[in-house]
This record gives sequence, structure tokens and C-alpha cells, in this order.
Amino acid sequence: MSLRKPSAVLPLAALVVAATALTGCAPQDAKSDGAAASGASGSARTAADCAPGALATRTAGKLTIGTDKPAYDPWFSGDEPANGKGFESAVAYAVAEKLGYPKDKVGWVVAPFGKATAPGAKDFDFDINQVSISDERRQAVDFSSGYYSVRQAVIALKGSKAAGAKSIADLKDAKLGAQIGSTSLDTITNTIKPSGQPAVFDSNDLAKAALKNGQVEALVVDLPTAFYITGAEVPEAQVVGQFESAAQGEQFGLVLDKGSRLTSCVSGAVDALRADGTLAKLEKQWLSDAVSAPVLK
Repeated sequence: MSLRKPSAVLPLAALVVAATALTGCAPQDAKSDGAAASGASGSARTAADCAPGALATRTAGKLTIGTDKPAYDPWFSGDEPANGKGFESAVAYAVAEKLGYPKDKVGWVVAPFGKATAPGAKDFDFDINQVSISDERRQAVDFSSGYYSVRQAVIALKGSKAAGAKSIADLKDAKLGAQIGSTSLDTITNTIKPSGQPAVFDSNDLAKAALKNGQVEALVVDLPTAFYITGAEVPEAQVVGQFESAAQGEQFGLVLDKGSRLTSCVSGAVDALRADGTLAKLEKQWLSDAVSAPVLK
């Protein structure tokens, strides 16, 4: 599958305007507005701060991006974040291009999910790893505008009792599992409210293994990951259904150091990519398999 060529670098004036004016032109509805959902912090941008290719990055003239390892499909491809394939790899390079950093000026570092969102200095300029924007996480890190609106979903082994669930109530007695520190785990705790404690795993790989060997009856993951797991990794499992979005919708955002000088510049780039249709095109290209699933209420 070929990668769509990222949009050309915005002229400086256009990039500055994009952060403040273009968000309202986004093709998504109000519930999916990434800028509104992010509550992005960081110092206000100036033209000098956001000069293309001249941001106050960790390494002058280079942009360093973090993500976890392994880097899962469909967000990345072949566990190679630098290849430009997969939704988040493509988004990362599109953001970099808007900021004035071509592919040869972008480097990648491994940033475990829990560490990336914990307090403390970071070894990346921004991190992209399906991190949902939340008030709790904003106490420790900055977020860009949201680049993807996501719903959580349930997967279960075919023929199991959980696979036949038609409502949230049908899942309350199931043995459920999710990755630690994730909104998937929050969904189990706050939405399903099961009768027993959910199983918690350090990674989705461990969670999938637990599903295969019967340690858990069902997993909660984001919807695109649910379709990938059931289609390519655990074909004996099926997507049971998805959950309704919260009032403002769950959004993935790029993670930055708390108070980073880059936050508003990065948000401006994300907003511009939403406004010019790039995010929608990349979503269609890389996440097309994440189609509708029954809504569990």
C-alpha cells in the first residue's frame, strides 16, 4: 500500500494563521473537533518560535519523535515507525513536514506508553502512540490538538458467552482485560463496571496471549486495533461491539513535555492538517478496515 505524499510545508504566515483560524473549518463535526478536545497547553506561539525547520527541538535542525515498541498495525507497519507506513507514522511525517522537517530530518526513539505520559523530562520532541487526551494526563504532559477521534471496542473468542453480548449489561460478569494505563481499562472500570476486577496487562501482546489461552473472556481495545487483531492476529476472535463516544469524543493527541515551547506549534500543524483534509485522507487510507460495529448500550 503506497503512502500518500504529505502536503507541502505551509508558509510561515499560513502556519501561524492555521493555529487560530482554521480549526473551525475542519471537516469533522463539533464533537470531533480535535482542537477543542485537546485543551493543548504550552506557551503561546510567535512567528520566531514556529519558523519552519527552526523550532527549539532537542537537536537543532532535527525533529525527534517517540513511540512504543512494538509499534502495532494499523498505526504503524512492520514494527518500523520510520517507514512512513501506517496511520500514525504517516501522521507523524505529515506533522513534521508542516513544521518544516522533511523525512531525512526526522528521527525516532522508543518511548514506552507509561513512561511517555508520566511526569519528567522526555527524550522526544513529541510522542505518537494512541494516547488519549485526558485531564489527568494533562497534569503531567502537554497534548497537541487531537488528530484522531476514537471509540473503544470489545473483542472475544468466537462462540464464547462474551461474544454473544448485545449490551453493556451482558459483559458485567465476564472476565475482562486491557492494557495498563489505557482508556480501554478506563472503559472497563467506568462504563462496563464489571462484577470482578479486570485483568491488567503491560502490553497488548500480553493481553492477546491471555485471550488466546482463556485467561480472559474478552479484551477492550480501540476500534481500529480491534479489527486488526481479529482480522490478522487472533482470527478465532471477533469484534463484539463498540461503545458510544463521550460527549466531546475521545481524541488521540501528540504528547509533549509539560510546558513545551513546541506545543502550540505542533497543535497548529495538526489543525492545518485537519483543515486541509490530510488527516481524513490518511484515516481513509490506513484505517479503512475499522468500519462500523454494533454499539453496546
